[in-house]
Parts: sequence; C-alpha cells; structure tokens
Amino acid sequence: MAYETTPSIQEVRTSFQRRAGRPARFEKAADPRRAMSRLFGYLKPFKRSLAMIVCFVLLQSLLGLVGPYLLGRAIDTSIAEKNIRSLLSTAVVMLIAYALSNGFNVIANWWMAGISQNALKNLRGDLFGHIQSLPMRFFDTNPAGGLMSRLTNDIDAINQTVSQNIISLIASVITMLGILVSMFVLNHWLALACLIVIPVMYWFSNFVVKYTRKGFRELQKDLGDLNAVAEETISGFKVIKAFRRNDSAIETFRQKNEAVFRSAVYANSYAMLLMPLTSVLGSFFVIVLASLGGWLALKGLVSVGMIAAFINYAQNFTTPLRQISNLYNSIQAALAGAERVFEIIDMEPETAALPGAQAELRAAGTDAGTPETEPFRLDSFRGNVSLRNVVFGYAPDKTIIRNFSVDILAGQTIALVGPTGAGKTTITNLLTRFYDIQGGQILFDGTDIRQIPKEDIRRSIGLVLQDTFLFADTVLENIRFGRLEATDDECVEAARLAEADHFIRQLPEGYRTNLSERAGNLSQGQRQLLSIARAILADPRILILDEATSSVDTRTELRIQKALLRLMKGRTSIVIAHRLSTIRDADSIVVIDDGEIVEQGSHEALLEKRGFYYHLYMSQFKGNEI
Repeated sequence: MAYETTPSIQEVRTSFQRRAGRPARFEKAADPRRAMSRLFGYLKPFKRSLAMIVCFVLLQSLLGLVGPYLLGRAIDTSIAEKNIRSLLSTAVVMLIAYALSNGFNVIANWWMAGISQNALKNLRGDLFGHIQSLPMRFFDTNPAGGLMSRLTNDIDAINQTVSQNIISLIASVITMLGILVSMFVLNHWLALACLIVIPVMYWFSNFVVKYTRKGFRELQKDLGDLNAVAEETISGFKVIKAFRRNDSAIETFRQKNEAVFRSAVYANSYAMLLMPLTSVLGSFFVIVLASLGGWLALKGLVSVGMIAAFINYAQNFTTPLRQISNLYNSIQAALAGAERVFEIIDMEPETAALPGAQAELRAAGTDAGTPETEPFRLDSFRGNVSLRNVVFGYAPDKTIIRNFSVDILAGQTIALVGPTGAGKTTITNLLTRFYDIQGGQILFDGTDIRQIPKEDIRRSIGLVLQDTFLFADTVLENIRFGRLEATDDECVEAARLAEADHFIRQLPEGYRTNLSERAGNLSQGQRQLLSIARAILADPRILILDEATSSVDTRTELRIQKALLRLMKGRTSIVIAHRLSTIRDADSIVVIDDGEIVEQGSHEALLEKRGFYYHLYMSQFKGNEI
C-alpha cells in the first residue's frame, strides 16, 4: 500500500519523547502540476516501453473484470440449471483469467522497476551535476545537510511513487473505467445508481489532497533542516565536546525533531483520512446496489446472478478507489520532493564568462584605459595580474573591499597582510572568481577575468587554503586531485617537494593508505602537506597560499618554506600570512585594513616607515601593542 512507503504517525511519534511547543508552519505547494509534468519528462525517453507496460496493465485489468461477469453467469445458468460440468468449466476459465491477470501485473511491475530507476538515475545525476555548477554564494547560504536531504529524502520520496505506485495508479484507473463500462452494458439503471458515490468521493479526495500536499512539502523541508543540524553536529563533534555544548546540540536537534514530528503528524493524519472514508463509501455502495437490485429482482427486471455480478463489481470498484486514495500519501510526498529538487535545478548556474564584459566596462568609463588585447589563451598566459579600483561586498549593503588597486608582474611574489577580517582571503576569492566583483576590474595579462572561462582561470591558479579538505580516498588519489592525468611517479615527486614523502611512507600502506572521512586519521599538519603536494602537482601559473603553513610546527615550516620557494620560482605568487617572518622575501607587501590598502612596499621599506606594518611586526615579535 502506498501509505506504507512513508513513516506512519505511530512510527514518527515513538521517535520523539518531548514536545517543543512550536506552532507548525505549512507552506503551500508552488505548482504541483508543473512538478508532475517535469517528472514525466524524465520518463519520456522510455515512452515505447511505457506504452507496452500500459498494454500489459490494460490486459491485467480487463482480465480482472471477467471474474464477476462469469460469477453472475454461473449463478443464473450453471447453478440454476444444476449443471455441474458448466460450473466447473466456468471456474476453470475464472482461474485462468485471474492467473493471467496477475502474470501481466508481475511483468508490468518488473519492467517498470527498470524504467523508473533509469529515470531516477538521470534525475539524481542532473541534480548533483547542477549543484556542482552553482556559484560559491549558494553554498554559503545553504547548509550541506539540506542539500543532502534533497539528494536522499526528496529523491527517495519520488522513487516510492515512480517505481512502485505508477502501475497501481494506472491499473486502478483502468479497472474503474472498465467496471463502469461493464455495469452500463449489464444494466444501465443499476449503473446509474452506482454513480452517486463518485462525486462524493471526488469531493472528499479534493478536500484531503489540499491539506496533505501542504503537509508533505513542509515535512520534506523540516527533514532537510533536521539533516543539516545532524550533519553539522557530527562534523563539529570535537568542538562540541571541547566547549561542553552537548546539551545545546541535543536541544537544537530536539527542536528540529519536534518540527518533523508536527509536520509528519499533520500530513499523515489527513492522508490517512481517505482509508476509512473510502471504506464507508464502499459499504454504502454495496447497500445501494443490494437494496435497489433486490427491489428490481422482486419486480422481475433483473436476475439474481446480475445482482451478484453488480455487487462484485461494486466491491472491485471501491478497491481501486481505496488504492488511489492511499496513493495520495506517496504522490503528495513525491510532488513536494520534486518541487524541492527542481527548485535547485532551476537555479542560475555559475557564469563561465561574460563575453563583451571588457567592452561594456570601457563604455562605462571603468576600464582605466586598458588597450585592446587578444583573447585570453591559457597556454600563453604569462601570469600578470592587475586589480584596478576593485569594489566588492558579500552583501549588497555591506562593502568589504574598497577601491583596491595593485599590479603584480609575472613571476613576482606579493604578500597580503593585515588584521583578521581585513579582506585578505576575500581577494583570493575574487581572483579565483568564486565571487564576481561589483566594481572595477581584475585583469589577467590585460584581459578582464569576466571574459575568461572560469575553468581556465582556475586551471591557471594553484590554491592552498588554511582549511584543508581531503577526500575519503587513498593518499595517492588525494594528491592526484591536483591533476587527474598525472602518473604515480609525478604524484610521489610532488609529495617529495612538499616534504610529505617521509610521513606518507610511514603510513600502514604508504601512498595506498585510505584516508578516513575528512582525513581524520592524519594530523592537521600532515593534511596541510598533502594539500601543498596537490598544488605542486597542478603546476599553476599563479600560486595562492592562504596561511599554507599555519598548522605545522616551526621545523616543518622551514622545510616547507624551502619547497615553496622552489615551487614559487618563476610563478606569480600571492601569499597570505599572519606569521610575518614567512613573507620577508616577498617582492612587495600589501598591507590591508578594513578592505583598503593602507601601505605597500618591501619588508625593509615598510619597517622604516614605522607605520601600520611596523606595528604589526613589532607586536608579533617584540610584544608591543599596536
């Protein structure tokens, strides 16, 4: 039954122990018809197979209609005439009809399972692929747990309907239509009497669907919030333990649990109303037929066999009616899930490049006299970088970077220093086009980066972040992530240059050692070394080091510095460091405060000025306050 594919009220209720007192919120489905149409779009490539399935279902339903008719004939002829042979032959025919009907049902369901899983595989692939194309801003505002819920809970809700319930729905509709036709063929007065239950059922169905749709959409949303809390809590387990926030985490999870409980009770309560309603109406159906049929039989207008056939048809009519009613639970959950899935798929993907951006900026007077250049070519990119009057803010009403201008020649090393929150990492986000600037220009070899495909920009940049992320794969494959076509020897050489080879060979299986989730079986310093090896393997024209040595001890830092100096030679390098001793040899140091450049020059020149940089340096090494 369809309602068994989602948690029952009792199953949801037993998983919660306390009530939060939070009023339930319900959101009306945006456009369920459009969601259904788009879901069927994923089945369109299999339309020929679906047509064959419909044929099998049609045969299944028609053969199921043979039984009541033969039962009526047997009562009026075989039993009335006491013809045992005729009765036995009728029973055999009924047995064959029901056997064939169930056989066609098995074939249709088996075939539909393959089609539905293919369609869902495509839908799941489209959703995941589109998530990969979304801009960084999207991930800043959408927790990972919520996205996981769309890939799992919402897709599973759709799966329950597409793979299990479509056949039942088609069979139920065909059976109901076939029964109505059969009834009118046998006796139109009795058939008309049976029709009085249909508008009543239609009204009840519309009433229930109106509320179940809202409930299941809200249930899917609350499940996403619950997953987000669970994912965040498990990922930050060490922090929660360290700050003794177990009770707080449990309370937050309990509140989200309560929200799921309330939404599930609301949605399932309305969905389950249809079962008793259809049972009552089905009984009413039989009573009407028995009363009217009995009166007509007394008048000699119908036979007893015909009345038996009609009652049998009436019972068979209410069965698919109840099935359709039960399917509403699953269908509404699937439509709610589909809306959430398509909501992500319909989001605007990250723009690869904006053709004509440079011309538009020049026309607006913001090009600062940049001459016409040849189209950007990755293979001839020298590594010149210019930022001119750059303005940016993560929120429209809050500017982070103000009139930022700096020129970096190919092969130069420039350091960005300043207090926490000054905007140093934001500059790297703009250079990689994780975010697009709101004013000014960023030029690579004189070409506005908004004219350059993002794939080319990121292929030309090697990035080592302060927060290292490694995948649950082998050490070798994590290094190879920097350049997928690299050989094993090249990966090992990159690890050697990053001073990581020694500790890797001490792991249980060396380079073939599998890392746990988030590389929990390595120290923070070891994870940083692998991240550096990955960047070395990528062999970029521009190297961005965002606190690349912040998590290693002083001795290891010195070894890494030597490796980085070899790596940075001949490349444009942008270094962000709080340890000012690591950037003394930079060609230029840019001091940033509150999103603006306050000083720029070499290490010695800035110390002589005794300005902002001097106070930063002295506070770090001499204990003086700024």
